[in-house]
Amino acid sequence: MRRFALLLFFGLALGQTLLPVEQLGLTFREEGGAWVYQGGGKRFVYVPGVGWAEPLGAELPPPQEGLFPLEALKALGHFRVPEAGVRFGSKPSGLRVVLDLPAPYPAEPREERGKAGTTLYLPYLAPDLLKAPWPEGLKAQVRLLPEAIELALRAEQGHLYYRLFPLEDPPRLVLDLYLLAPEVEEVLAPGVRYREVYGFTPEPLRLYLVEAERGRLLPVGTPGKRTLAKDLAPGALAVLNGGYFDPKSGTPIGLWVQDGVTLSYPYGRVALLWDGFAFFLGFPQFVAEAVGPDGSRVRVGVNASRARYTAHTVPGLVGREGEEVALVEGDQVKAILPAPAELSPGLWALSFPRGSPPFPLAVRDRLSLYGRLDPPFRYALEGGPLLVREGRYAYDPAKENFKDPRPLQAVAPQAAVAWTKEGKLWLLVSEPTTPGALARALLSLGAWNALRMDGGGSAQLWVKGRLRSPYTGSPRPVVNALALYLE
Repeated sequence: MRRFALLLFFGLALGQTLLPVEQLGLTFREEGGAWVYQGGGKRFVYVPGVGWAEPLGAELPPPQEGLFPLEALKALGHFRVPEAGVRFGSKPSGLRVVLDLPAPYPAEPREERGKAGTTLYLPYLAPDLLKAPWPEGLKAQVRLLPEAIELALRAEQGHLYYRLFPLEDPPRLVLDLYLLAPEVEEVLAPGVRYREVYGFTPEPLRLYLVEAERGRLLPVGTPGKRTLAKDLAPGALAVLNGGYFDPKSGTPIGLWVQDGVTLSYPYGRVALLWDGFAFFLGFPQFVAEAVGPDGSRVRVGVNASRARYTAHTVPGLVGREGEEVALVEGDQVKAILPAPAELSPGLWALSFPRGSPPFPLAVRDRLSLYGRLDPPFRYALEGGPLLVREGRYAYDPAKENFKDPRPLQAVAPQAAVAWTKEGKLWLLVSEPTTPGALARALLSLGAWNALRMDGGGSAQLWVKGRLRSPYTGSPRPVVNALALYLE
């Protein structure tokens, strides 16, 4: 028995960890030449130069006044919870702590947000948590108590958000900590304010938005001409970038109706439709007709909404095998080619079954295209994908005409139009994220409907001529935008 105690002593002495008594939930005082430590219903007394008096005869590593050997407490059975390993991972504005557990975590996940500080109690012994690389601006105090880790957290500025959730196979407990910058609110005009707020995905996502209870929203821009969104509406209170366009030619991609005039035709994605300050989202119900050389008319599909006769307005390959394509500049047929054929910027095309045009058609003949919304809306601008529909997550790009999903999978700034059930309009840009995460963040803030607009380098929110959304480079010139004016 004596030999075992000596082996224990030397093993502990070689690897002992001396910790401040405060971190072990102990108190320290000198009493009659002895050092007295108390905590957790226990008392430990050490006499310098003599050894341990309580527990009597213990062969344990010695303390150093206000420092106490962790190994001594473990050997004496002071801790009544299992030990867990600790790993760390960095996160933007935060830290991830992973506890490797001996058994599944016995409690439910939880989260808390919007507070300057909080205190967590975790039913484990995890000494390595004392080595955590806490983010700058976050004050943390760790105590190893007999029945828990006590973790006291305080944000020096802004507020704190944490998530605590278990994982299985193997059992782990994950603690995500975020130090969030203060939110911002600035009144721009009666019923209109600029805000910087956090939505939760459940990770925090900072949004830069203009919230309007009233005003006049207009689509602005000129097809084929690109400039910064703010320069498309110099007198506007706020300007958000608009829909998609061909980068080389500036050809708009998707429906664009400006004061009742169709400037660009549908592309098969969800559009924002409105009159006054009443907004709707949906696939445009669009009626298009081609008018032939003799004045006869025929209904045609448009772009992704194909029919026997289909009009194409977006540059690229158009038509399918077994069809012919009439390339039209203005109202004059320039060429009739076998499909698929290349449609150049500034032209439109009519595809039809080979040898079966809707009316006799030859090069230099007159051919016109007309279209209208049914029912009519004074304004429309196509974006997509849909993010939120009547208070529910609705992101599903497979339901819209997105042939290459990769741009939607990239982490990048996102632009969107949204509104609440009470009718408050939001023009917003997020910090870099994905459209699906943006949809969840908007739901957490109470969005009733939301539609993504063009993102990445095009995403830009200007407020009174000043860029308020985050972007590390220069914003990309765009073809159209949404401009908010006072009534």
